[in-house]
Amino acid sequence: MTSEHYVVRRSARRRTTMGIVREAGTLVVLVPARMTARQERELIPGFVSRFLEQEAGRRPPTGDAALTARAAELSARYLAEPGQPMPAFTVSWSSRQHQRWGSCTTATGQIRLSDRLQQMPDWVADYVLVHELTHLLERTHSARFHALVARYPEAERAKGFLEGWSSAQGLAMAED
Repeated sequence: MTSEHYVVRRSARRRTTMGIVREAGTLVVLVPARMTARQERELIPGFVSRFLEQEAGRRPPTGDAALTARAAELSARYLAEPGQPMPAFTVSWSSRQHQRWGSCTTATGQIRLSDRLQQMPDWVADYVLVHELTHLLERTHSARFHALVARYPEAERAKGFLEGWSSAQGLAMAED
């Protein structure tokens, strides 16, 4: 049995498959309208458990050391310039960031990510990491800055995700 609450929504359009979506933090299991109560009891708990296991595997690292290591991987993959060393940096989670997703102190290389990102998909946290790492190379949000961030293939998708999340929470978020 799963440890997370979920809601079952029947769909006349769905014929044979089940699906899961998150709506405002709640898991919604989409099932065919003709699914019986017995099938529901037998199939849905395992389906939800598998989904949660997969989802947990797609979360950002929880420790600061692992987060810094992930940032180093992203930096090498998307921001490294031949012959130019990346400035030294450290990354940590912050519970004090309520208006921003991340911040970077370029003088020290200290990057802080809002701990709210820990509950989001890893590609969203990766985008914020790439954004903050880019500030080590380009301090302002210049055309060069945006071109560097755009090297991360999920950049636009992640920005949309964060904007949608902020809107759903009724928050106006600063870019960084």
